[in-house]
Amino acid sequence: MPNSPKSGKITAIVVAAGRGNRAAREVPKQYVSVGGEPMLRRTIRTFASHDGVDAILTVIGDGDATRYGETVAGLPKLLPPVIGGATRQDSVRNGLEALASEPPRLVLVHDAARPFVSPEVISGVIDACDEAHGAIPVLAITETVKRVEDGAIAATIPREALATAQTPQGFPFAAIMAAHRSAAEAGRNDLTDDAAVAQLAGLTVRAVEGDRANMKITTPGDFSAAERMLATASETRTGHGFDVHTFGPGKSVWLCGIEVPHDRGLIGHSDADVGLHALTDALLGTIGDGDIGMHFPPSDPKWKGASSDLFLSDAVRRVREKNGRIVNLDVTLVCEAPKIGPHREKMQARVAQIAGITPDRVGVKATTSEKMGFTGRGEGIVAMAIATVALPASAS
Repeated sequence: MPNSPKSGKITAIVVAAGRGNRAAREVPKQYVSVGGEPMLRRTIRTFASHDGVDAILTVIGDGDATRYGETVAGLPKLLPPVIGGATRQDSVRNGLEALASEPPRLVLVHDAARPFVSPEVISGVIDACDEAHGAIPVLAITETVKRVEDGAIAATIPREALATAQTPQGFPFAAIMAAHRSAAEAGRNDLTDDAAVAQLAGLTVRAVEGDRANMKITTPGDFSAAERMLATASETRTGHGFDVHTFGPGKSVWLCGIEVPHDRGLIGHSDADVGLHALTDALLGTIGDGDIGMHFPPSDPKWKGASSDLFLSDAVRRVREKNGRIVNLDVTLVCEAPKIGPHREKMQARVAQIAGITPDRVGVKATTSEKMGFTGRGEGIVAMAIATVALPASAS
């Protein structure tokens, strides 16, 4: 479990303004999916779920606002994004300046390209920071280090005192803000991390233990390594959902989050969205967390007429809290009417929006029961759903 934060606000700055040219992708690398989820979303989600982090400010590239908004939709603790600068150092300073009017006690600066940062690393950095010290995670170098000149070995470098730096890097806000301003005024824009900026200003930076899984994804090979790591560190769960509602008076029905015109409505305590109800139960099934009736009992007047996207959103939240990743959602609607085909794409898009996944990971299908049974007689609609979720292999 994450450690409890010390007194005072803690804000994470996620640096996502780079173009990532070495990744050889059509979009900036932070928006490329890793394990089916955009790298930036995965990064922010970890900070958003950490009890010690109060707010998150993302520094994005100029022109990326729409893409960013779509990527992080539904995530909590987010402040309005800030546009980055010409260098990483400029981008971090822009983020710090955006916080200066209501400064936090501590700030954590993290690279968006490190999507596998753990809660333990974040907690370690927070615990090592105080009003006089910053802290960064480091990894001891275990391989022999050589200096190479003109293609030949020039020297062997003692490795005992060497380490590689990771992020997040934490600092008392006032000190790192002053350090960045001072570096800018001195014309120093060659500093590759915030610890170097802090040290230039005389701030002591402590070292805490890093994590080899907290890799920085830069090249196409790094993406492949990340996918392999996820494949060996997760397990796949499936859940099934089933729901049925009868027709009653009305002029439309809600199906998969979309209002569909019809000569009748569906009867239910909420909006009777049979598709979202089945999907909610399917997601809850992947983590063994009961069903929709347990969490939102129809006997509770609070849920009278409620929009069913609330129920699916809650199931998504429960999966995310277990560090689960929704791989896909699939629902089949069984009815003679209304016709589903004309509304299928909107339904896919709406379910994807609620679940925080891309529409190609949502299946919406429809069939009839060939005039047989209560659906064949036009008395109601049946929905059957399956959810597939990847969870950490250690999850209980």
